[in-house]
Parts: sequence; C-alpha cells; structure tokens
Amino acid sequence: MPRTLLFVGFFALIISVLSLYSSHLNLLDLSIVEWMSQHRIAVFNQIAIGLSALGGMPFVLFFTTLWCLHFAWYKKYTEIVFISIGIFGSIGLAWLLKFTFTRPRPPEMYHLVASYGSSFPSAHSCYAASLACLMILIYRQHAQHRLITILALLWMLCMGVSRVYVGVHFPTDVLSGWSISLIWIALLYLITIKFSKA
Repeated sequence: MPRTLLFVGFFALIISVLSLYSSHLNLLDLSIVEWMSQHRIAVFNQIAIGLSALGGMPFVLFFTTLWCLHFAWYKKYTEIVFISIGIFGSIGLAWLLKFTFTRPRPPEMYHLVASYGSSFPSAHSCYAASLACLMILIYRQHAQHRLITILALLWMLCMGVSRVYVGVHFPTDVLSGWSISLIWIALLYLITIKFSKA
C-alpha cells in the first residue's frame, strides 16, 4: 500500500509540475475553472464554502489534536508521532512550495471564498490527502479498513474538487497538493516501519 501511494504520488507530481510550463495545460486548467463557475448551484456553493472552512489549517490542527489525544488515551505514542510529523510536514511542504513557485491564482471573478498565498500547490488538498493517507495507513489492520479507506478517499476527492469549484485553484494545483502528501506520508510510513523494526 505505501509503495502504491508513492508511485501514484510521483506520477501525479510530474503531471502537475509539467502544467506550470505547458501553455496547453494552463489553458485546460483555466477552462475547467471557468466551466465549473458557470455551472454552480446554490446548494453546492454552500457545501463547497463549508468544505473550504473545514479543510483549512485551523480545523486540520484541531482534528489532529483530538486524534492524537485519542491515541494518547491508549498510550499509542508511535501513532501520535507519525500523525504529528505527517501533518506538520505536509503543512511545511505545501507552504514552502507556494513560496517557491508563486503561481498566480485563477482570476478573482471566479472566487467564492477568500484565499491566501499563491496557487500551486493547493494547501487544502495537501492537508486532506495527508489526513486520508494517515487514516488509510494507520488503520490498515482495522476490521473496517475498507470503509475507512473509502471515506478517507472521498474526503480527499471532495476537498480537491471543491477548491476548483470555488474558483481559487486550478485542477493541477489540487493534483500537486494530493501528490505531495501521497509521497510525503508514504515515505514517512516506510521510514517509521524501518525504525520500528530496528
């Protein structure tokens, strides 16, 4: 599973980085943002705005804290370290790359929510993918692993699509956010497993 996440992450990252230097992919990116803005529905607008609030750093850190407290209750400290490094690492990577690439966001006329920082990568998508990957890997032996995986991937997908829907990110920004977290969490998991066996 972690190696699969790693492979998918690298493949998606290559595509998303290529988009920064391809006029054709840039045009496709913008056309998708335009199309989604032209087909908005009031109820979807409210859902997307809600997801924007839930997917931001404050809520992610709040959820992470509760999750770690849950594991602290059961004295599962390895999981706490894994989750903490995973989340803070993804936050750091997302913002480091934002400052590195400084890609402009889609035009403001498409924005349904306020946005901060540059467009590439999508931090919301990065956080959502990190949480999803952590859930999938931590609960690998859980009896309801398949259901957890489906819900985690659904959360990641909905968060990513919503960022394009509200007009603050291009699709390849979302793809890059997902790919960064897939790579980061998979590598972190493999390193954690290696040291736990040493």
